[in-house]
Amino acid sequence: MAIGDMGRDPSKVGALRIGVMGGTFDPIHIGHLIIAEEARCRLRLDRVVFVPAHLSPLKLDDGTLFENEQRYAMVCAAVRSNPAFIVSRVDLDRPAPSYTIDTLRLLRKEFGEQHQYHFVIGADSLVMLGKWRHPERIIGLARLAVISRPGFQPDVETLERAIPGIGAATDLLDGLMLDISSSDIRRRIQNGLSIRYLVPDDVLALITDGPRADLAG
Repeated sequence: MAIGDMGRDPSKVGALRIGVMGGTFDPIHIGHLIIAEEARCRLRLDRVVFVPAHLSPLKLDDGTLFENEQRYAMVCAAVRSNPAFIVSRVDLDRPAPSYTIDTLRLLRKEFGEQHQYHFVIGADSLVMLGKWRHPERIIGLARLAVISRPGFQPDVETLERAIPGIGAATDLLDGLMLDISSSDIRRRIQNGLSIRYLVPDDVLALITDGPRADLAG
C-alpha cells in the first residue's frame, strides 16, 4: 500500500505524528490492530506505519511460518479498512536481519525528518531494549510508545541507568492487557485448531485459502 494512496503523502506535508509498528507479523492478529488503534487515539497519531520485518535479529534461529510475501499480504489485508494505517516494505526489501535503528532511519528518510515518530512496542520488549542495537540512538529517532503486557512491569530506573534519557522519551500506555501472541496462533494452526476471531477475517481467508491451508485445519 503506497503512502500516496492514503490521501496525503507524509513526505510532502507539514509535521505529522507517525506511529511505527514493527514485527514479523507471523501472522498479524487482532491484538496488533487493537494496540495500533490505542496508540493512534491516545497519542493523536496521524498515521500508523506497519513494518513487517524480513527477519527479527531476536528470531534468527526460528525463521517464520509464513513467507515474506504472505506476511506482507496479510498485513495489507488486516489494515485495509483503517485509513490511518499504512504498510511499509522498508524491511522486507533489504537483507535480514531487521534492526530497529536502521528501520527508523530509513522511514525518516522516506517520509521526512520533519515528523514526530513514535515507535510502538510492548512492555516485554522495553525491558529487553538494552540488548538491542544502539538503543540510545533509537530514542533519538523516535519516542517510545510502550503498551502494557501481562506479567511485565518495566523498571524505569534500571532502564534509565542503562539508556540515559529513556524515561523522558517514553510514553507508557497502560490499561491494555492483551494476551494474544503470534506464537500461540502458529501453534493453533499447526495443531489444527481454530484461529477465528484471533485474526481479522481477511487474514483468516488468506491463511485458509493460501499455500499453508494444510496447516489451517
